Formats: sequence, C-alpha cells, structure tokens
Amino acid sequence: MNSWIDRRRSAVLLHISSLPGPFHKGVLGSEAKVFIDRIGKAGFSVWQFLPLGPTHGHGSPYESLSSFAGNPDFIDLRECISRGWLDKESLKQCDSAELHAAMRKKAARRFWKQVKTDAELAGSIDAFCSAHEYWLNDFALFSALKEALQDRAWWQWPEDLRDRHPEGIKSARNEYRELVEQAIFEQYLFDCQWHGLKDYAESQGVQLFGDLPIYVAHDSADVWSHREYFTINEKGLCVEVAGVPPDYFSETGQRWGNPLYHWDCMQEEGFSWWTERVRQQLERMHMLRIDHFRALEAFWVIPGESEDGIIGEWRPAPGDAMLQTLQEKLGRLPLIAEDLGIITDEVTALRRKYGLPGMKILQFAFGGDDNNPYLPKNHRKNSVVYTGTHDNDTTVGWFESCDEQTRNQALAVLHNAKAEDMPWALIECALASIARLAVIPMQDLLELGAEAKFNTPGTLGGNWSWRLQEIPKAGCCCWRMSRQLNRLYKRI
Repeated sequence: MNSWIDRRRSAVLLHISSLPGPFHKGVLGSEAKVFIDRIGKAGFSVWQFLPLGPTHGHGSPYESLSSFAGNPDFIDLRECISRGWLDKESLKQCDSAELHAAMRKKAARRFWKQVKTDAELAGSIDAFCSAHEYWLNDFALFSALKEALQDRAWWQWPEDLRDRHPEGIKSARNEYRELVEQAIFEQYLFDCQWHGLKDYAESQGVQLFGDLPIYVAHDSADVWSHREYFTINEKGLCVEVAGVPPDYFSETGQRWGNPLYHWDCMQEEGFSWWTERVRQQLERMHMLRIDHFRALEAFWVIPGESEDGIIGEWRPAPGDAMLQTLQEKLGRLPLIAEDLGIITDEVTALRRKYGLPGMKILQFAFGGDDNNPYLPKNHRKNSVVYTGTHDNDTTVGWFESCDEQTRNQALAVLHNAKAEDMPWALIECALASIARLAVIPMQDLLELGAEAKFNTPGTLGGNWSWRLQEIPKAGCCCWRMSRQLNRLYKRI
C-alpha cells in the first residue's frame, strides 16, 4: 500500500510543555502560534509533540489520567481574562502547578455562572458535552473523585465508587458537582484553544503530529470506567502488566506497569473504545504516531510481581482486525508506526499491509554492519527519519558519549564530517534521507547537549522538564540553516 504522506516534509519535535511562557508549563497561547510561525518560515511543515493527556505527578505524557482528555495545565489562562472569567491581577503570579489549578477553579465558577445567562455560551458547552459524551462524564467524575479522595488510586476508593455501583455514582455526582463541573469546563476550554491552534497551524501550512500511547495508565478514567477491556482482577489490581524485554534502551527491559488489554472483549464489541479513541485524536491532529506499534501484533506480558522486564512472554494481539475496523469506520489512517525494539517479520507485514510508515533513528545507525536498518542507505521512502526521539539523548549529548569506533563510523557515513559539525551533520543527513518525513528535535536545532535530554526510559525522576527559555527569533542561525537544508533537500 502506498504512503499516505503526500510529499517530502520535515518536522520539529517539541512538546507543548516545553514552550516558553509565564506559566509553569508551556500553554496553547501566543507562544505556540509564534513557534508555528518560526518553524513554518524555516521550511518545516509539521510540528510533532507528545501525548496531550492530563498527567500524574511525575509528569510523563505516556502515563495519563485519560486517553481522551486534554491536559488542563496546557490551558492559556490569559484567555480567561478576556472572557471575564479571571481578573488581570490574579495572573500576576501564576508560575506553579498549584496556582494554575487554583486559577482554573476560580475561572470555572465564573464560567458556569455566565452559562446561566448567556444562551450562546450555554449552547456551545452543550454541544461540546454532546460531542464528547462517550468519555467526558466518566472522566469528569473520575477527576472530581481523585481530588476529593486525596489523589488516591481508584482501586483504593470505597467499594461503591471503585466498582461503580449505580447509587454510589449517582451520589458522588451530586456531592462533588462543583468539581465535576470544573473538569468539564477545563476540557471545554482546552478543546476550544486546541482547535483554535489547529486552525492557525493550517492557515500557516503547518500540520500537527500527535502521539498515541499503546497502553493507558492503570490509575486512569479509561480503566475505571471500562474495566471489562482490561485484564485486572475483581479488586482492580493487575495480575500481569505491560512492558518490553531488554533492548537498546535498557539491559533489563522495561516494566511499564500498565494493565493489558482484554483483546477478546474489545474485538467482540467491534473495537468501539479504540475507534472512539483514534477518532478523537484524529480530530485534533493531522497525523498520529502509534507508540509501541509492535504490541498490536504481539505484546510482552510481565508477571505483576516482577520488578523489571526480563521475565515475560509474548502473546498475540488482533492488530490486523483492529486496524481493518478502524479503516472501515474512519477511512484512510494517517498513522505512523513506532516500530523500534524487537521487530519481527509479522510486525513489519502488519505495518506494510496498512501503508503505515515506520521509524528510522539515526543515532541507532552507527557501530554495526552494513545491514543496520537505520543506516541512511537502508532507509525506505515510506518512513519517518529522526536524528533522535524524546527517548534519546540530544545529538550533541549522544555523540559525546559514543565510543571512538561509533564516532568514526558516524563521521565517515556523514560524508567525512568532523566532530565540530555535530549536530548539523546529522540533521542534514535526516533531511537528505529518502524518507518522506524527517523529524528534528528542537534541542538539536539549538545545538544543546545532554543537559537538555527530555526523558531517560525506565526512570521516573528528572524527566519531562526541559523547556525553551525563549523561541529563537526570526533570522536566527538555527532557522536560517534549517530553511537552506529544507530547500536543498526539497522538503519545502
């Protein structure tokens, strides 16, 4: 099947949280639009970011409280001033997660008060709630209960709430009505701001490239509200968990701890949960990466008591049937398969059957033999090439940590480049690749070292926190060089 990527394109990888601005994280405001302007003028036509869901305390976008909801930390509260839901003075000092949450709570009260007298606003929120009925009410109650019950995991809640007894759920909706309404308001405002950003990106010729984690967090609205889809026991605990065996990223594998899917049940119900999940994401994005795609063919099962990913077994998944269903219900799928790690012929065949591009990581290309699939000469047109992903070190950090043999091979492959040519020699290699889409992390465009690494797989501390201090100004060296290379390699 031919690629759905229409032409040669290039992208910048930068998560929303890494945008600069006055809040504790980047938001969907003016800084995001400036970033779109800058990358567009530099010849990039795609912006890639990580999953957008609300995160747990450690901040991983891949461990979300919901696979449908947006992260309220990304809401630009400055809009609340213009809408009359906050006073200007209240945002003078709002640079922590706690203050941002407090201001959202204050804005929500004014919003719902205005809804009572503003027919247009009432119609807008009603339409939003109706369009997102599949997940919104469950998530809003889940969010309310998390706050009311001191952020305890849902399987530690009182039994009537843990097991969703009808009377307990009804009582909780009434008791925590204000918290439920706050969560609905936050999702409404996130959605409005997101679609405003998407409209702006389209006006500038920039496409949005999202990320879909293969698994959902155990402590999530998804698992709490759809227990039948997950292999958990009557108390809500996981007997077996997700992860991967040892690979390039980790000698002991990775124990992610996510519950596994009850695939038989999902298939019997026509993959409705997956259909709604992908449908919602594709309403927000122009293209979507499926993280850990190989789990749609077979997935690694780790005993619940294991502390790492060494012990486990592979089990088959109905990925073919699911992708066929998604294609029938949603049309051509603009999906990209993250096919790193242990990839079998069966996984490759599944990806190719649906015309899904795979990934090529240049940092993995050196130090092996000529058959290394990541070497530039072994790239394929229907693929996406990266200098590195969010799970890699920056190119400068990677090169500095390489052994001498790997460095020498890399420099030789990169047309006898010199060490001081990094990271631009690798950036040029990505843009020159036959791959239809080339993705460059923002840290590489800024020539940053290991201090700017975004994530170390298998660890919880010190990740997801790197942030731009400012967006490089128009005419900056990184944009000028990018435009020259994008033009040279026909990605404009």
